Amino acid sequence: MSRTQHEPWPLRLTVQRAARTLVVEFDDGSRFELPAELLRVESPSAEVQGHGPAQKVTVAGKRNVGIVAVERVGNYAVRIVFDDGHDTGIYSWSWLYRLGRDRERIWAEYLRALEEKGLSRDP
Repeated sequence: MSRTQHEPWPLRLTVQRAARTLVVEFDDGSRFELPAELLRVESPSAEVQGHGPAQKVTVAGKRNVGIVAVERVGNYAVRIVFDDGHDTGIYSWSWLYRLGRDRERIWAEYLRALEEKGLSRDP
């Protein structure tokens, strides 16, 4: 996969364990603080995303989820290991950038889906 000049590239990833947050800084000046809960419920894994938009799973009960490790995957992504055992999501740089850029909309959609399905953020 070749990188184009328009794709933001991460300069630094920092796990803030106490805040349960992954801070991602990109070369375009963007800096995103991504809560572990958001990263977990929006995992790019097939377990969460399914094999198409209609198959996406609404993951509940992850309010207190934490990040155990962030492991580099080649030159294009990281794998995030969560303290609930989930570790199958490969988070590309573009996935992380989209989560940061569109965080408010994505979070609102998640909260709406929980409410519609009678689910909770609490474990």
